[in-house]
Amino acid sequence: MKSTEQLANRLHEVILSGTWIANTNFKDQLENLDWRIATTSIEEHHNTISVIAQHIHYYIEGLKNVFINGKLEISDKHSFDFPPIKSHAEWMAIQKKLWEDTEALSKLIEKMPQSQLYDDFVDKKYGSYLRNINGMIEHCYYHLGQIVLIKKLVLKN
Repeated sequence: MKSTEQLANRLHEVILSGTWIANTNFKDQLENLDWRIATTSIEEHHNTISVIAQHIHYYIEGLKNVFINGKLEISDKHSFDFPPIKSHAEWMAIQKKLWEDTEALSKLIEKMPQSQLYDDFVDKKYGSYLRNINGMIEHCYYHLGQIVLIKKLVLKN
């Protein structure tokens, strides 16, 4: 299996289908979660499950757009700026977009030439495509752990 296929599979696993690393994935944690639980914050902590899911989607969509148009159009300073979710329909739409964009990005990574993994990602200061794809996967696992913990705390209360 090519490195690009392996990376695409790892991204797919953490968001949509895997259980190897964390014994769960974003879809397992979010798919049947009531929007009121997803938007509940624990004490003074501001990050809710819904905000974390949107944060991850922000980066997945941004990375996907680099593959499509070669431009990095996202900024870390906006990666937590989302309007409040006010309904089940809004929560479902957020999830649907996360699943679709993850599928699309996984396919783009899988189809990229192996040699591109070592090319600069938009600008030399960001490192290679490989560094950014691996970073995205690690970022997803980090926040998946947060979601699991927040969910346990919210459901406990």
